[in-house]
Amino acid sequence: MTDPLSRQRGSKDLWLDAAYEVLVSDGIGAVKVMALAKKLNLSRTGFYWFFADLKELHIAMIERWETKNSGNLVERCNRSAANICEGLFNLMDCWLDPSLFDAPLDLAIRNWARIDSDLHRRVTEADSLRIGAIADLFQRHGFSSDQAHVRSLTVVYTQIGYISMEVEEARHDRLARVQHYVEIFSGTVPSRRDVEGFLARHV
Repeated sequence: MTDPLSRQRGSKDLWLDAAYEVLVSDGIGAVKVMALAKKLNLSRTGFYWFFADLKELHIAMIERWETKNSGNLVERCNRSAANICEGLFNLMDCWLDPSLFDAPLDLAIRNWARIDSDLHRRVTEADSLRIGAIADLFQRHGFSSDQAHVRSLTVVYTQIGYISMEVEEARHDRLARVQHYVEIFSGTVPSRRDVEGFLARHV
């Protein structure tokens, strides 16, 4: 049974989730202790059970973003794949599954980084990590270092463009286009087996 005091102060994840929602909808300037307390209908003193101050909350938010978006992207790139198309389909799962990659959060973090030099550095490092993981995927499937690097840049910059432009398209249309993106990125027509395996994960 939850004690009344715990209910009054909430939980670390509860405060963190609320901070993410505000960051995505209104930007980092709106992430304030009092605003979060009001959103959660909790006392602001509850916040300080879990975070020393707003800066500590910011650090936790950034670490969660790094773990989810960059961490999952690297993991998908490192998955076993019989060919480059299957490997790219594994990566493309990130763009279709919000539990793997949170696109609105990625945009919110990038906007925040425009006014925070430390975060800008971490975003640059995250992009380098992502580009490196995708380049490694290409190299494992026989592409030269230069080819792998340029193709990885193409993949990452295409997705950043999607995120920054806040492209809205029917899920069914985006799913249908993925195989063509894979062909363009890899220079190889994906097999029916690889296409159907990808689609089966998202239908």
